[in-house]
Amino acid sequence: MNSPTETETETPDQFSQFPLPHFTLTPPLPNPNPNFPPIPVPNATPPVDDRLLPFPVPKKRRRGRPRRSASALSFQVHAFPYGSFNPNLPYSNPNPNPNPNSISSSAVATTQTSPPKIADEIIVINKESTAEALTALSAGFPADSLTEEEIDFGVVSSVGGIEQVNYILIRNHIIARWRENISNWVTKEVFVDSIPQHCRTLLDSAYDYLVTHGYINFGVAPAIKEKILADPSKGNVVIVGAGLAGLAAAGQLMRFGFKVTVLEGRKRAGGRVYTKKMEGGNRLSAAADLGGSVLTGTLGNPLGIVAKQLGASLFKVRDKCPLYRMDGSPVDPDMDMKVETAFNRLLDKASRLRQLMGEVAMDVSLGAALETFRQVYKDAVTEEEINLFNWHLANLEYANAGLVSKLSLAFWDQDDPYDMGGDHCFLPGGNGRLIQALAENVPILYEKTVHTIRYGSDGVQVMAGNQVFEGDMALCTVPLGVLKSGSIKFVPELPQRKIDGIKRLGFGLLNKVAMLFPHVFWGTDLDTFGHLTEDPNRRGEFFLFYSYATVAGGPLLLALVAGEAAHRFETLPPTDAVTQVLQILKGIYEPQGITVPEPLQTVCTRWGGDPFSFGSYSNVAVGASGDDYDILAESVGDGRLFFAGEATTRRYPATMHGAFLTGLREAANMAQYANTRTAKKKIDRSPSNNSHSCASILMDLFREPDLEFGSFSVIFGQKNADLKSPAILRITFNEPRKKNQEGSKTDQQHSNKVLFQQLQSHFNQQHQLHVYTLLSKQQALELREVRGGDEMRLNYLCETLGIKLVGRKGLGPNADSVIASIKAQRGVRKPSSTPLVQKSGALKMKPGVLKQKFIRRAKIIRNTKGLIPAPIPNVANSSITEEIKVINQPPSDSSASGQNQGSKNLLSRQWTWDAFNPIEDIPATFCITNMIFQITSLQHHCRSLRLQFDYDDKLLCPREKIFLPLLRLSSKIQCEKQKRHRFMV
Repeated sequence: MNSPTETETETPDQFSQFPLPHFTLTPPLPNPNPNFPPIPVPNATPPVDDRLLPFPVPKKRRRGRPRRSASALSFQVHAFPYGSFNPNLPYSNPNPNPNPNSISSSAVATTQTSPPKIADEIIVINKESTAEALTALSAGFPADSLTEEEIDFGVVSSVGGIEQVNYILIRNHIIARWRENISNWVTKEVFVDSIPQHCRTLLDSAYDYLVTHGYINFGVAPAIKEKILADPSKGNVVIVGAGLAGLAAAGQLMRFGFKVTVLEGRKRAGGRVYTKKMEGGNRLSAAADLGGSVLTGTLGNPLGIVAKQLGASLFKVRDKCPLYRMDGSPVDPDMDMKVETAFNRLLDKASRLRQLMGEVAMDVSLGAALETFRQVYKDAVTEEEINLFNWHLANLEYANAGLVSKLSLAFWDQDDPYDMGGDHCFLPGGNGRLIQALAENVPILYEKTVHTIRYGSDGVQVMAGNQVFEGDMALCTVPLGVLKSGSIKFVPELPQRKIDGIKRLGFGLLNKVAMLFPHVFWGTDLDTFGHLTEDPNRRGEFFLFYSYATVAGGPLLLALVAGEAAHRFETLPPTDAVTQVLQILKGIYEPQGITVPEPLQTVCTRWGGDPFSFGSYSNVAVGASGDDYDILAESVGDGRLFFAGEATTRRYPATMHGAFLTGLREAANMAQYANTRTAKKKIDRSPSNNSHSCASILMDLFREPDLEFGSFSVIFGQKNADLKSPAILRITFNEPRKKNQEGSKTDQQHSNKVLFQQLQSHFNQQHQLHVYTLLSKQQALELREVRGGDEMRLNYLCETLGIKLVGRKGLGPNADSVIASIKAQRGVRKPSSTPLVQKSGALKMKPGVLKQKFIRRAKIIRNTKGLIPAPIPNVANSSITEEIKVINQPPSDSSASGQNQGSKNLLSRQWTWDAFNPIEDIPATFCITNMIFQITSLQHHCRSLRLQFDYDDKLLCPREKIFLPLLRLSSKIQCEKQKRHRFMV
């Protein structure tokens, strides 16, 4: 036990004291999902005839002291009359800019001349549809559309229409039903009686999606924990870090059937969430949250659900927060309100300024804008007003764990629209209770400092000290500060876009001084109070005090150090820090006749010097954006190495619940990759011997391609949201010759045009020529955006991406697993009775969102040469018919010497893609290992055109550096100029 005057220095862990304001959500501008809905105000019950529910939305995020006066936006959520969907009323979308993912009025209106089919009717589960929709809103789901995650998972056969409406009703019903009793494991069978028979497929989709992604059946309740399998069978996973993200992922993966090993460098779990038990004389003790301390919003907050499962009641942080001058006298409330209003007004002006500046705002700091506006508008001119203004700047720096001079004017508050609604609360006994419950029965190895992570196609190796931990996959949950420090080496090195994202994002600092006193001398009628300073450089020094006396179990007081002062605090001796805090407290309370006693125990944090964090939590620095959070979340190594933590979520960064949710997110992603690999292994062990059947399956899948542009079609797995996931591209040559409308040069002429026009015309009459390749979803999206028509797309495909085209059998077993996965997903989806009209070239997702994502990533990966290597064809020479004649010498001709020389040049040239237009001329090079048509039939066609075959069984492909069998076509046609042409098909 420590002596009454003993001072300790802690090097703790997690971040956030970020009390956020009570509010609802509004769609953000830089948002991958513009329709993300608001969190509703509790007990907002409109009149029966009121079709729209307005919810106030504060414009700015506030942590620490709440914003007391703010103009609010209004976000309207459709309210279904009488508490349920009414199929007799048309659905009107309040959004003036229709979203193709949202449900239009025409999709659900039932005014028809003929009776609708049963599949075209909106189902009625109960009379609580509106209440259930509000519950789903609190969990982060839009009111009238699907999330990108749901679309990628393939929850409906097509986006929009009655099927989507019914799916949303079922999804909301499942969420609301589980929220009624979060201590139980809700099963699918519970809903069978309430869901119509024709919607059972939607029930399966909704339930599987919600369970897999951790929206239901998560937490620490006994009924949920008992679902962990005693004998895991789905592979080994190594998790680096036992913080909230790592623990959330570990529990979820163990329920999925994975064997999990968690490596933690500290002697405890929790990471930057650290509750320390402080003790004094007379058995006095208190639980001090030295890291993350405030649950910022309780509506839908998953940690609030975990706390409820533990039987804990949350304590609301009260809004009262008086401020005191340097001499200890209280600040006049009117003056306080005046400066706060002016400060908020300047923030609003800064928001309008960034809209006018556009992309330039990314290179300007929030601090520079605020200081410029303050001087121009003279909102704070007196000494006291300037001190109050600086206090609000310190509060803003606390909210973002960064200096306002380094925060991005454009995106510093990009996550505001997603903030959890409801009160900001303390958990009595500290957040360590959550950590203890989540870590129970999880295999954690402590004091294992990871220094190297190796990843490859065969799995991962995580090295800690002289030990090596092997697994099928690894999840890295270390803080952004650790990634920035380079203390963990990745082999191979992380992609450059991820390295750049790590550099761009900011990672700030917040420190605390925790003091346990013999008794409460500051009163119990408030939870926070502030203190002003004269020096702007010291404005964050002990600027805010938190009283934990009502929740910690003892008279505990915490002083916060933010901004530039937090960095100086790292080197300040603990005794000096405590002395300064006591001087402030005595200056405030002794003039009131209150004696400030000496603390029984004190603890000073040093988060910046902690080698397992190197800071507190992330922020959007100048030059960064919310996209960088997405980049940090991307997996690498073809689904072998994953990343989670508060710095990998653009919606909830710098929050405890954000870290927790990323763990659930990555558990779902890892399970998806594992299932895909398992399906591939099954195909590899028992490959199909029926090539006609494989071709038929592929042809059937391409009847409804996910992407279609020009002669190009693409299919991919909808359940996999990763842009690096594999896709299959098909190019069809069967269309009549048509003029290129996309910018091809009209004066471009090729000497082989007449020949290829004749050849293609003959193919059009007899056959469809399909060639394929395996590429990534990202590459397919890039290819779609290439301008200049199919000619430029082929050039981009082969020259820029370095991809070869093959026949069906040349795709190999890798493509077989992709085909099997796509077929399995589509096999459980029934056609939509009211599908949306899709334009050619439109992805079956939200087009605006995907275009935004593409543009964002295209700027970063301009020089990428391909994410998935082209497959190596495997065709035996014996597959070539014996009728092929090997020509070892050039054909004789009586051409003139000049013409002969020109012919030799043409014959020696291997034509590349950019030399021909595939639609007008048929491309010059096809690495086709399995011709769709019969060789003999092609021979016949060529003979009719006076062509002969030339076969070279070992032609070195310069791009792939492998030996490929190629079918050569030599021209024997006598053209007008008597030129011989040699082409390769």
